[in-house]
Amino acid sequence: MAVPIAVLDCDLLLYGRGHRTLDRFKLEDVTDEYLVSTYGFPRQFICYLVDLLGATLSRPTQRSRAISPETQILAALGFYTSGSFQTRMGDAIGISQASMSRCVANVTEALVERASQFIHFPKDEATVQTLKDDFYGLAGMPRVLGVVDCTHVAIKAPNAEDLSYVNRKGLHSLNCLMVCDSRGVLLSAETHWPGSLPDCTVLEQAALTSQFETELHKDGWLLGDSSFLLRTWLMTPLHIPETPAEYRYNMAHSATHNVIERTFRTIRSRFRCLDGSKGTLQYSPEKSSHIILACCVLHNISLQHGLDVWSAPATGHMEQSEEEYEQMESVDSEACRVRQELLLTHFS
Repeated sequence: MAVPIAVLDCDLLLYGRGHRTLDRFKLEDVTDEYLVSTYGFPRQFICYLVDLLGATLSRPTQRSRAISPETQILAALGFYTSGSFQTRMGDAIGISQASMSRCVANVTEALVERASQFIHFPKDEATVQTLKDDFYGLAGMPRVLGVVDCTHVAIKAPNAEDLSYVNRKGLHSLNCLMVCDSRGVLLSAETHWPGSLPDCTVLEQAALTSQFETELHKDGWLLGDSSFLLRTWLMTPLHIPETPAEYRYNMAHSATHNVIERTFRTIRSRFRCLDGSKGTLQYSPEKSSHIILACCVLHNISLQHGLDVWSAPATGHMEQSEEEYEQMESVDSEACRVRQELLLTHFS
């Protein structure tokens, strides 16, 4: 008896002789509303990704040529925004769950390769000044180049170095250090740090610190919460404000720093694979780190395309810094002098 084609493994068709690409799904056949509800993004955005990643996803190998770049991108977006390899997602674009997993891996690596193109600090003076002006317009905090914080993303227990990824809540996670501008555009994203490391240690070891101490300290600073040490290029809140100027400084600092908390909520609600509602990322720490970074790249691209409405707070497990309310005492006398001068000049 003939076997119905519906039960054949899709990969047999994909990787059979001839390496022919199958037409499983066409963007023009569905509405924008369907694309947004199923894959998280509208047609124009998806077409941009096809143009951006198409050459990379069409590598001259048997498997990569079997599934079109468009289908690979839809599969990856479906996973990033839903957090699961649901059968209905694969059915919608005509591929198996195993193929979806390969598509996610391909698209993730293609996005990670382009991270520096989309996540970086501005370099020309005019753009840097605009960055400062935009932050100043929020709450009157001058010379701000970005706001920095850490957030934890839950992952499965790795096979090696297990304890290094256990955070203070007893969960396995990656501690991700990020900086954003006043609109929530990410300027830096380091997504690979083990969850056991406190925020201050992550920053101390991060490439971000080297950047600011050697390259990016352009008469300005980042704003960080009290889990970080005060530095000449990193302004933190006063632990116990006493004067009106100190209260005004803390209020302006808090209102400005809140931008990154909203950014974390936006990323978590847009990319549900990171929020824990579908479980932890079921990958090694390295692959999980790449998935997080890929989502960060997509976040910035989405802002470039005008998809910049702040999302409402969502429940989930992409957690804020565990050290948020721990006061770190600075021993940097020059940093203390810089903050005191800021208090006298702008908040007295």
